Amino acid sequence: MKDLDKIRSKKAFIIDMDGVIYHGNQLLRGAAEFVEWLNQRDKSFLFLTNSSERSPLELAQKLSRLGIMVAPEHFYTSALATARFLASQHPGGSVYVIGEPGLIQALYDAGFTMNNINPDYVVVGESRGYNLENLERAVKLVRGGARLIGTNPDLSGPVEGGIVPACGALVTPIELAAKVKAYFVGKPNPLMMRHGMRQLNARREDTVIIGDRMDTDIVAGVESDIETVLVLSGVTLTEDVPPFPYQPNHILDGIFEIPG
Repeated sequence: MKDLDKIRSKKAFIIDMDGVIYHGNQLLRGAAEFVEWLNQRDKSFLFLTNSSERSPLELAQKLSRLGIMVAPEHFYTSALATARFLASQHPGGSVYVIGEPGLIQALYDAGFTMNNINPDYVVVGESRGYNLENLERAVKLVRGGARLIGTNPDLSGPVEGGIVPACGALVTPIELAAKVKAYFVGKPNPLMMRHGMRQLNARREDTVIIGDRMDTDIVAGVESDIETVLVLSGVTLTEDVPPFPYQPNHILDGIFEIPG
């Protein structure tokens, strides 16, 4: 189920990163050739990632270390989308954050202050510092009236060694203990897709999204009415696809199939 000519004819490419371009610090087959092809064919492209850990500059530097040169303006993260959303809802508010520097910096840049006493929001992203102490504090703050925000709903993500818990899995204990539901800003939330499309200045019919997850990337493309490409180099396996009520337009073994 693929039409490579149709994929190649698109003018704008929205591309997930984890599971599509790399696993952790391991570049996936054909990633460098794909980015070179995008540049040679003068395609508009944006790496739209649900990861909130790194800033666009840090993501550009990571790809540079892996041998791919891409300017920071080609990256848009769930951290940026979350900060933008909260700034539209509560300008100049305060947050308690469980997350990495990319998320904290995005919130600072959007005018938010850090507050572990009586914040307007508890914001959760991927975090290697996640522990019982900050979990207990988050629950207390949410029960006290802070609103719970997750940068993305992903339950797991791919790394070199396999699959690890992601933001959705970290938010769930807070939801259960505080008896509330988090609002997730990242894919498949249409907010993030609209931001990406606006940044590319692209029309729906000229755009394709490439991702490794049925439950975020592909449903985001379906709901945004753009062409969808599932690559089997990340979380979703071939046998995982049929049960979903929506299906991708194309299924590829990996990004390496596209340049041509």
